[in-house]
Amino acid sequence: MAQKSIPKSARQAKIDAVRKDGGGGVNRIVVGAVVAVVAIVAVVGGVVVAERNKQDRVGTSTAVPAGASGMGQGFVANADVTLQPGAPTLEVYEDFQCPACAQFEQVMGRTVADLAKEGKIKLVYHLKTFLDANLRTTHSLTMGNAAMCAADAGKFQAFHDSVYANMPAQEGQGWPTATVKGFAEGAGITGGALDTWETCVDERKYGTYVESTEESSSKAGINSTPTVVLDGQKLDFNAVPDPAALTAAVEAATK
Repeated sequence: MAQKSIPKSARQAKIDAVRKDGGGGVNRIVVGAVVAVVAIVAVVGGVVVAERNKQDRVGTSTAVPAGASGMGQGFVANADVTLQPGAPTLEVYEDFQCPACAQFEQVMGRTVADLAKEGKIKLVYHLKTFLDANLRTTHSLTMGNAAMCAADAGKFQAFHDSVYANMPAQEGQGWPTATVKGFAEGAGITGGALDTWETCVDERKYGTYVESTEESSSKAGINSTPTVVLDGQKLDFNAVPDPAALTAAVEAATK
């Protein structure tokens, strides 16, 4: 059977149409594909850079301090104390660069520490670092890591208290390395334990953990410091303004 042929005029019209288009349809597809690939590479590259920046800041260790049950979980400061029956949980959210936290510690710190030591509360600290972003520093993270390193030596509370008793005159100023080491020594970390503490600090052993507590508390809606939670209820500092009121609140929460 003879095949029908396209009339020359129609065939020529199609050829002319392609010539006028210049293969633009194909070119647009190719260009679009190239743009998409470039965009993907840019996104992937951005993720890689962000991850490298994070590693530079927090380190690569995934160590969790003995007083915490996992990443993002608070640190139990009196885990070695036998709690009294019905003792409530007191959670303290603090950023080491926070002036208001220093004021809270000045007023309430001794009472909180005593309640914890006596087993009247389960004392849980959540270390926050949001002021690093606000102040463009890494002091909150650095000090949080140093505090967790002090916890390895059983000296968290003493180190924590020394930091807040010696806040820099200017917010965001931070602490010199020698001063931070002085806090550790003042907390009773000496000899081989001090060497271990220094290595822990230099290697940012708990950097990832400290960052995780910031992330988890932020997701939970805790975005200001100090925030204190007693058995699941945020304390109103207007209603609980002093140590006597805090002690009364703890007694009322004891089951």
